[in-house]
Amino acid sequence: MDTPSLHINQEWPYVLTLLPADLEETARETNALIRCRNVPSAASLMRTILAYALSDLSLKDVAAWASALGVAQITGPGLFYRLREAETWLGRVLAQTLGEEVRNVPRGLRLRAVDATVINGPGATGTDWRAHLRIDPVTGSFQSVELTDSRGPEGYERHAVQAGEVILGDRAYATARGIYAVQRAQADVVVRLNPHAIRICDENKKRVSLLEELEKVPKLGAIDYSFLVPIPPERATRSHKPWSLAKAIDWVPSRVVAARTRKGEVIWVLTTLPYEEVSSVRVLELYRVRWQIELLFKRLKSLLHLDTLPSRQGPTAKSWMLARFLAAALVQKLIRPSGPLSPWGYELRENGIRA
Repeated sequence: MDTPSLHINQEWPYVLTLLPADLEETARETNALIRCRNVPSAASLMRTILAYALSDLSLKDVAAWASALGVAQITGPGLFYRLREAETWLGRVLAQTLGEEVRNVPRGLRLRAVDATVINGPGATGTDWRAHLRIDPVTGSFQSVELTDSRGPEGYERHAVQAGEVILGDRAYATARGIYAVQRAQADVVVRLNPHAIRICDENKKRVSLLEELEKVPKLGAIDYSFLVPIPPERATRSHKPWSLAKAIDWVPSRVVAARTRKGEVIWVLTTLPYEEVSSVRVLELYRVRWQIELLFKRLKSLLHLDTLPSRQGPTAKSWMLARFLAAALVQKLIRPSGPLSPWGYELRENGIRA
């Protein structure tokens, strides 16, 4: 992914073809552009917002740039107001753009990886924002994103899962409720397991401890266990007292695959995929594919500078982040080496022009 300059003259006509065709309508429906005074169109507003999100210029400087090029006759305070009011619109455009990335693959495992990354503003002492992403680890492109504050927890329940998918996750996603949510969507999980964070039971629904199996894990190769994951009842109160297995609302058949690293550390990976379809070694290989989402986070932060949030909790902070993620979604369309955009490099649309 190259550092984007989507708003410049030579790139903007192609970028515009990748944005939703109903850009003008949605801008008015979401009150991002009620009146076109000084801003002639939703496309002009989007171009100005992307210029602010992708450059190191101030609001005043971006407004001067837009005025000089005839994109919009706007001031710094005016751009601040427009950016603040565009939050809902940017979220909608981002969802529409990423929605085109979700395609059904007719054969083979349909892998998806989910994870979250922290985005902080200047002077932060904790977590300001958390971005929850879902990606296609085969292509490295992301398919959805949700922004929450520090209280937004990670979990499979947060993501839209389609039947037949295999969802890869790290230890934060190895919860009984999350696994249950994926199973109810007729999908499967491959997730690293923290033995202390989830209950595992044998076929007789008796609790077992994975830590007691440590010595059985070979130095080379993998060992496979079949277990049941009890699903806890809905919380009636905020009490954190242990719940009885007799109150489990369901039991999810699962496998736990264990193997050792070169340093001897045991890695536990839980999956709901049956052994007849995916072997133990294959499960571990699938989990390793999850690393692609970590590489995506590195690209987003190094090239799009997501870690340079100009304001921590200001009225334009979320709009700024949404605009940067929208830029990333557009860039991955522009540089895709193959697929529906090839060989043109942009989306051809009917425009009524005849020779």
